Amino acid sequence: MNALAGRRIAKISGTPGKTRLLNVFEMPVAGPVGAQHAAPRRGAYYLLDLPGYGYARASQADRRGFRQLITHTLARPRLAGVLWLLDSRREPSAEDRAMQQLFAGRETRVLAALTKSDKLSRGERLTRERDLREILALDADQLVATSAQQNEGIAELREAIGGLIGGGPLRDPGLAPGVTLPPDPD
Repeated sequence: MNALAGRRIAKISGTPGKTRLLNVFEMPVAGPVGAQHAAPRRGAYYLLDLPGYGYARASQADRRGFRQLITHTLARPRLAGVLWLLDSRREPSAEDRAMQQLFAGRETRVLAALTKSDKLSRGERLTRERDLREILALDADQLVATSAQQNEGIAELREAIGGLIGGGPLRDPGLAPGVTLPPDPD
């Protein structure tokens, strides 16, 4: 969040999974204005930081609450898409697969940001990107490897977010092999 904003907007804890509420951040975006594009237009989008569904040390009741908050947020009609943060060093968990199923079921546009990519060697990083893209059945433009520590991939992530919020064709969020949608109740 802080790397995207270019300044400290969110408190960082030494222990992951501390977010318990929906945090809303207004993120600036610049774009051309008028036929001559003489002056930058300042606009904004809202980035909603939701509790981590996987790592958070929380009771079952809290986890159910997180799931309801996420489900409610995905139902927002003006939601442009989801920036899905995944640790590049970890295999997708059962919770990740369930979240992907939820995205697909709601036809939510997805951009996956692989975090902590600086913890891997360059060769491992490229292999990991390819493997996760394949495992999660994501297109190349739906996945960006990042490192907030080294400021790697942050510019690419900003650009990809611009594409996500800018509209474009609705992308099939894809389902990983072995993941299926529940039958439609109708």
